[in-house]
Amino acid sequence: MMDQIDLGAFELGKRDGLPDALLVLLEEYPHEIWAEHPGFDGLVRFWLDRHLMFRQLLGLLTSEAEKRLDKKTDPMLFKAHVARLGSTLVGELHGHHGIEDAHYFPVLARKDPRITRGFDILDRDHHTLDDLLSRYVEAANRAIQADPGSTREIGRFLEETRGLEAMLSRHLIDEEELVVPIILKHGAGGLS
Repeated sequence: MMDQIDLGAFELGKRDGLPDALLVLLEEYPHEIWAEHPGFDGLVRFWLDRHLMFRQLLGLLTSEAEKRLDKKTDPMLFKAHVARLGSTLVGELHGHHGIEDAHYFPVLARKDPRITRGFDILDRDHHTLDDLLSRYVEAANRAIQADPGSTREIGRFLEETRGLEAMLSRHLIDEEELVVPIILKHGAGGLS
């Protein structure tokens, strides 16, 4: 039974998706029908757009670090971009996860008890991501403060960016496959 699931077995970074028992609504509401569903516009579209923004910001940060390592961008421009984009990413992720943990996940979990444990997994992801974001901020700050001729800290920043991107991607996919179907089935009542 899913309520007796060992959450540690589904830690972020160790899983390649959520257990099938938590994806029962995804079977009923597969990706292919999301955009055409009458409940898609509004909260679902907004929420997915936020996820897209996180992915795009990480892509831009990866590109900035790669360009700097290849000496294809000015060191000061790199530092300005990392400061602006990185700050936006971290601030928006913290706010997004805070709202999900405090409001969205509890409301959604009550809509369909079969997938409640999925929200426990996603909540644990947020704590893991908080630790990753702290490391990420440290790496970004070191890259910003590094000597313009040095690439060591930029390389480390790129590694942290890629690591965060991989972990966040897994989390976002799992979150979307749990949250979108439940909203499409039961509506967004109680979430706004």
